[in-house]
Amino acid sequence: MSLTDMYNIALMQGFAGLSLFAVLLLMGLGLAIIFGQMGVINMAHGEFMAIGAYTIFLFSTLTQNYLPNAMQMYFPFAICIAFIVAFIVGWFVEWALIRHLYKRPLDTLLATWGLSLGMQQIFRSTFGPKEVSPTLPDWLMGSWAPSEGLDIPINGMFVLALTALVTGLVMLALYKSRWGLRVRATVSNRVMANAIGINTRKTDRLTFAIGCGIAGVAGAAFTTIGSTGPTSGSLYIVDAFLVVTFGGAASLLGTVASAFGIAQTQSIAEFFMTGSMAKVLTLMMIISILMIRPQGLFASKVRR
Repeated sequence: MSLTDMYNIALMQGFAGLSLFAVLLLMGLGLAIIFGQMGVINMAHGEFMAIGAYTIFLFSTLTQNYLPNAMQMYFPFAICIAFIVAFIVGWFVEWALIRHLYKRPLDTLLATWGLSLGMQQIFRSTFGPKEVSPTLPDWLMGSWAPSEGLDIPINGMFVLALTALVTGLVMLALYKSRWGLRVRATVSNRVMANAIGINTRKTDRLTFAIGCGIAGVAGAAFTTIGSTGPTSGSLYIVDAFLVVTFGGAASLLGTVASAFGIAQTQSIAEFFMTGSMAKVLTLMMIISILMIRPQGLFASKVRR
């Protein structure tokens, strides 16, 4: 194997890590917002990702059957619908379940774990136990070859662009909108935020719904690189929690940094060893760093 071939393989392996980084970041963003503000351990976050993925599949099927001429245009519209559907379900879950369990993190863990099992059963009853994949537009297929022997998937570049867009919008909303001001005030000091007239319960509900909506977008992005099944979301929930814990709760910068570090470490390790051993190596690295810095990479100062 020539040096050029090894260089191209390393680049493609690194790009595979960027695709994993994109999905982990989208999952971690929603969790970071929810856990950082509300202290809720949402074990059903992966199922909101599955909601987004199944929404894309449903829109793909309907478009293919009834509007075949729109197959090249449906995907961006379906991503917006995936966010809206996950947002609405998240709003209802917060109202029906989560709001009764604030300041009881272990209870939220158990309740949302039960919710995740129930949602998985709903997916099985509705879409069947087998994995499904949407029909993607032609412009998402194929690869870009900047040089001979180097092929970069177009769907991976799309996922990266979508992740950059969503991350930018979240940052903009947090630091340039009234909702973001209320969120930052609540995270900093909930008692004082209540005292100055901020409805923290309403802010919590909206924040939980937005976090779930972002998970729906992660599911929409996931359909471009993998198939969707009833348990697809649960495969990423542990990694998403690792991203939030390693980066530091309530720190979006930490979420971005930890998602990149975890994805690249796992992807590069998989080039030299099996996937299971790469997972173990990544977990050992995270545990070692958290033993030295238990508050995470970029801990925020929070007063409760």
